[in-house]
Amino acid sequence: MARKLFVAATGQNCGKTTISVSLMHLALKKYGRVGFIKPLGPKITNFAGRQVDKDAALMAGVFGLKDDIALMSPVVLQPDSTRRVLDGEVSSAGMLDAIRRAADELEKNCDFLIIEGSGHSGVGSVLGMSNARVARELEAAVMIVSGGGIGNVVDSVTLNLALFQQEGVKVKLVLANKLIPEKRETSLRYLRLAFAGADFAVEGGFNYSPILANPTLARIAKILSCPLNGSPEEGQRIVHHIHLGAASAQRVVDLLDSSSLLLVNSTRDELLVTLSSLYKHPEYKDKIAGLVIPGLNPVSRITQKILDGSRIPYIRTEMTNSETFSLIKDDVSKLTAEDQEKIDLIRSLADSELDFEAIDALL
Repeated sequence: MARKLFVAATGQNCGKTTISVSLMHLALKKYGRVGFIKPLGPKITNFAGRQVDKDAALMAGVFGLKDDIALMSPVVLQPDSTRRVLDGEVSSAGMLDAIRRAADELEKNCDFLIIEGSGHSGVGSVLGMSNARVARELEAAVMIVSGGGIGNVVDSVTLNLALFQQEGVKVKLVLANKLIPEKRETSLRYLRLAFAGADFAVEGGFNYSPILANPTLARIAKILSCPLNGSPEEGQRIVHHIHLGAASAQRVVDLLDSSSLLLVNSTRDELLVTLSSLYKHPEYKDKIAGLVIPGLNPVSRITQKILDGSRIPYIRTEMTNSETFSLIKDDVSKLTAEDQEKIDLIRSLADSELDFEAIDALL
């Protein structure tokens, strides 16, 4: 029988998938056969000719698990799945059976199985398949990943614990993630005090990392539904700062930070030409990640020629500056198998910041 760990979370954007990637990386150092399953897949993508959950596709792509992809994503939710279940057209019992059969098959061939939930403990309840219910059906111990902090972590963990307890599922570990480095030890000390007497351990996950949190140029192009021009090969470059190019050209240049993405309206010829020219110089290439050029007015012919000649990465959109800025700022960067710099960093951080032996010992 495989050792099984259900990776739950207190909500979205806690870093649950990053933790799953880390666990897979570390488990493979100890166990010969490690598997992954995303029982309920709410986010669809195409992988190896089939529709699967994005997290399953990520794990298959990073760890070479293409042959197991059907088992890794046994139930993929379509836009009408909730209505069809409630209307009685689709059986939730049938979906739960598909999850059990896939997990059983993976267990036969694995020494360690990572089961990644979807959001908080109640996600899937409308289908009769909450994370807590699925964890019970798969007889897996649970690790809850939370964000950083103290009060909000205690509140959100307590709320999520209730449903797992109702289902009779053992929560073995709370992993506080995205911790502020200088507050890490203090946060963990107070979290352990707050949960003193609880029958689960409290450990620290990753420290907050801008590299993991910030988007790539390719991600921004996807958000805006526009191609990345100039240097498409720079798509995996990570953007650390976003600037609105509203000031004078000199002022914008003076305010450049490392790996900045600049939003420059299509009518700002002088600024577009200045940034394109500076991009050719090594000291500014480190500062200028690329441009987003919003606006209905076309870029002038000469400016366009200079843009293309500089090979500065740029994304052209007819949206307004404010619409473009809002879309980029409101997006939460999600990990993909193509984000090689982020994947490499996760592996490195996992080796130094996650205690896999402590996690494994709790199972």
